[in-house]
Order: sequence, then C-alpha cells, then structure tokens
Amino acid sequence: MSRSSDSRWLALSLLGATLAWAPFAAHAAPGDAAKGKALFETNCLSCHGAEGKGNGPVGMALTPPPRDFTKAEFKFDTDKDGKAGTDADLFNVITNGAAAYGGSAMMAPWGHLPEQDRWDLIAYVRTFHKP
Repeated sequence: MSRSSDSRWLALSLLGATLAWAPFAAHAAPGDAAKGKALFETNCLSCHGAEGKGNGPVGMALTPPPRDFTKAEFKFDTDKDGKAGTDADLFNVITNGAAAYGGSAMMAPWGHLPEQDRWDLIAYVRTFHKP
C-alpha cells in the first residue's frame, strides 16, 4: 500500500471505531443530578427519604426497608457484569422494579418515566453517598 492509502485506511478505521463506541459514550455521564433531585422529591422521597436514607414517611412502614443510598450498598447485578450497583444496574431496577431481580415488589417499576429522567434520578441518587 502507498502512504496515502495507509493514511486513508487508518482514518477510516478510527472513524469506524469512534462510531461503534458512540452509543456507549452517550451514557458515560448521562444524568443531570439537579433535574434528578426534582424527580426524586416527586417520586422517591416518600420511601427513600429526603436524605436518601430509606427513612421516608412511607418507607419507615415497609419491610424490607427501602435502600439507604448514603451507604452506596447496592444488591443487584442486573446486567451480570460481576459488579452490583453500577449505573446500568440502577437503571434496570428503576425501569423494571426490584422484583424483576429477586428483590422486593415495594420497589415498583418506573419504566413509564422518560429514559432521560431515569438517568437523571441515578445521577441524583449518587450524590447521597459521601465517601
């Protein structure tokens, strides 16, 4: 191959690799915690509490109690990647409910929320844990 065809092949290869990874890059940091806060206060606070400790007014009456987000201890590995509590896992639990993964039916599915709202909720949930 000539030098110019090598350069074109390299450029096309890099373009192809970039386009192939684009869908994954779109979810690298997809959520907006500020928007997620408003959604959380409307949809999640009654169970998970204002501080995300699982002690909301409804949550205190539930057995098992809602997840305490301040601990960042998540139970489900919904995508079977060997790591529980990844953003993908939280997205799946919010979308499908915890019962879909062997958890409590009290964590109902919220798949009716627009996808971006679910990512925004995840971004906000992550703010509760202060390592």
